[in-house]
Amino acid sequence: MKRMVQYKVKADRIAENEGYVRAVYEALREAKPPGLRYATFRLEDGVSFVHLVSHGAESGGSDALTALPAFKAFVAGIRERCDVPPVNVELKEIGSYGFFGE
Repeated sequence: MKRMVQYKVKADRIAENEGYVRAVYEALREAKPPGLRYATFRLEDGVSFVHLVSHGAESGGSDALTALPAFKAFVAGIRERCDVPPVNVELKEIGSYGFFGE
């Protein structure tokens, strides 16, 4: 499964959002869930964020990410941090090269 999530945070909450995102990556480095590919980007406007996630068969599905306490903390207040709430889109891969570690 491959997904993209995009949203815009309020300008005064950028640092807070990035702090939550960094905490998720710290937790992922500790947990090292197999088969999970995850990346977060802040777009040029400074307030838009995009998360890309791919779960391989060995990852156990989305639970490897969503079960992390740091991820739960990140999503707990996401709607209040946003001017535009998260939009979750499933991606159908046409092709990639080395992007998802395959």
